[in-house]
Amino acid sequence: MQQSNSQMRTGALSRLCSRWMRRLGMACVGLGVMAASATAGAATLTIGGKNFTEQLILSEMTAQYLRSKGYDVELKNGLGSVVMRQGMESHQLDIVWEYTGTSLIVYNKVTEKLDPQQTYERVKALDGKIGLVWLNPSTLNNTYAFAMPGKIAREEGVETVSQLVEKFRADPKMQFAFDMEFVGRSDGLEPMEKLYGFHLERRNIKQMDPGLVYTALKNEQIDAGLVYTSDGRNKGFDLKVLADDKGFFPAYAATPVVRQEVLDANPKLADELNALSAKINDENMRDMNAKVDIDHQAVSRVASDFLKQEGLVQ
Repeated sequence: MQQSNSQMRTGALSRLCSRWMRRLGMACVGLGVMAASATAGAATLTIGGKNFTEQLILSEMTAQYLRSKGYDVELKNGLGSVVMRQGMESHQLDIVWEYTGTSLIVYNKVTEKLDPQQTYERVKALDGKIGLVWLNPSTLNNTYAFAMPGKIAREEGVETVSQLVEKFRADPKMQFAFDMEFVGRSDGLEPMEKLYGFHLERRNIKQMDPGLVYTALKNEQIDAGLVYTSDGRNKGFDLKVLADDKGFFPAYAATPVVRQEVLDANPKLADELNALSAKINDENMRDMNAKVDIDHQAVSRVASDFLKQEGLVQ
C-alpha cells in the first residue's frame, strides 16, 4: 500500500510537471513568434503564384527572401490567374506577383489603350479601392507574343504577326497552340483576331499547358504558338518571336501586390519587397526561366542562387 501511494504521488507529480512543461513550451513558442514579429508581424504571410515557370520562380524567391527577413511564410502556387485574384480579394492570399496588363484588362475590364506607365497608374488606382496595393514595378515586361519554329520563319521570311496571318490565309490548315486561359480571356484570342483580321476554327487550335507549347514549336508539331517574351526557351529552342506590329498586347510589368492590411501590420514589408522588385528585369528572368525549363534546375535552387547573387540574402 505504501508503495502504491508512492507510485500515485509520483504519477501525479509527473502529470503536473508535464502540464507545466506544455505550458512552458507554449510560452516558448509564443515568445519565438513574438520575437519574429518584432519585424515581421504576428500572422503568417501567404504568398500566391500562378502555374507557369516564371511565377513559380517569383513566388519561391519571395518566400525565401521574406523568410530570411524573419517572416513566417506559406507558399501557395500553381494557381490560375482568376483563382489567384479571388484569393487576394477573399484574404486567402496576402502577396502575389501580378502583371499590369492582366489586372487592367482581365480584372478591371479596361479596354482603353494605355502606355506602360499609364497602365501601372490605372491598375494601382483601381485595385487600391479594394485594398490591393501595387508596389514598385520591376522592369520585367512579360507580355505575350506569337512564335514560330525559327528555321521555318527564316525560310519563309515571317517577321510579324501580320505576315503570319497572310501565311494562314494561304494555308488555312495551319495549327496554332495556346494555353487554356488565352482562348477565353477578354485580352485573348477573339479580340486579337478582330484586330488582325483573321479567324481560327476549332480545327486550327490546340490548347495545351503553356510549357508544352514551346516543346511543340521546337519539334515543329505546330505552325505557331503563344509564348511569353521573357521565357528562356524562346532562345534555347530557336524560336522566332514575331513582332506585334499592330500593338495588340499591352504591357505586362511584373509587380508585387500586397493587401493593405498586411502592409499596415508589417511596416517594413513594402520597402523590402520594393528592394526585391528593383533587382528583377527581362534579362535575368529569361536566364532564370531557362535554368528551370532547359537546364532542369530546381526552382528553389534558381531562386536561392539569384537572391545570393544580388546580395538580397546571405
